Amino acid sequence: MKDLSPVQGMLEKYHCRNNEERRNALKEIVQEISLLALNRSGFFNLAAFYGGTALRIFHKLDRFSEDLDFSLIEKNPDFDLEAYLPAIRDELGSYGFEIEVEKKIKVVNTAIQSAFIKGNTLVHLVKIGSVDPAVPGIPRNEQLKIKIEIDIDPPAGARYEVKYGLTPIPYAVRLFDLPSLFAGKIHALLYRNWKSRVKGRDFYDYVWYLSSGIPVNLPHLEARMRQSGNRKTENILTHKELIKLLEDRFSRIDYEQVKSDALPFVRDTASLDLWSQNFFIAISRDRLQV
Repeated sequence: MKDLSPVQGMLEKYHCRNNEERRNALKEIVQEISLLALNRSGFFNLAAFYGGTALRIFHKLDRFSEDLDFSLIEKNPDFDLEAYLPAIRDELGSYGFEIEVEKKIKVVNTAIQSAFIKGNTLVHLVKIGSVDPAVPGIPRNEQLKIKIEIDIDPPAGARYEVKYGLTPIPYAVRLFDLPSLFAGKIHALLYRNWKSRVKGRDFYDYVWYLSSGIPVNLPHLEARMRQSGNRKTENILTHKELIKLLEDRFSRIDYEQVKSDALPFVRDTASLDLWSQNFFIAISRDRLQV
């Protein structure tokens, strides 16, 4: 029988108050075990972790995040994410998780490779002692689903650091440093196409970076903009121009929809009441550093 005590200990630290928090905590536990697996496999010799989950796990961002986002350090068209998926499956299995880990078959040729971690939400919450089998609100067939993505043609200019996780056992992860993470977040905030809607979590993270006094890695942001085709001019991106781009973006947002997207991932939702065009423009003018 599998020893579930390390996972039970991880879950207890979340002090979950409802099913949504239980779901999010379960996903984060799976994410951490997956990072441990990738560390053991040598993945971080070639790649670095970035995005909202990196911020959540290693910099204590106070919201949950769904996906695991990575980037190669150097472009490699021959890289195959599938080579690392058995390590994730085996590591999760060693902690009692009955999980599928499968690479997504691409229908469009892009520099992004994807895979999915899938399992039954209720089965795993019951197994690790979080809920009673008859708990209302969690369907028996509900699927836990975590996307893994890696960019095999990374934009230039990112900087990296090594951070250490301690649960379920100590492990090391290479991740983008905070200014480079912030550059990626601003690029997403400006240009992300997400089901024709705005992703409110981008706005939440943006406020977190500003409140934490993190400067932007401007050359890396510019490289991302050029690679995505959002910057054609030969001029170097400046702080003044970036503020103007953000102001234009903030003037075209449905803030009720933005708040609605962020709500399921945030414990203290009162701060969202301030969100408006004037709020985001003012804090950008006052706080954005490069």
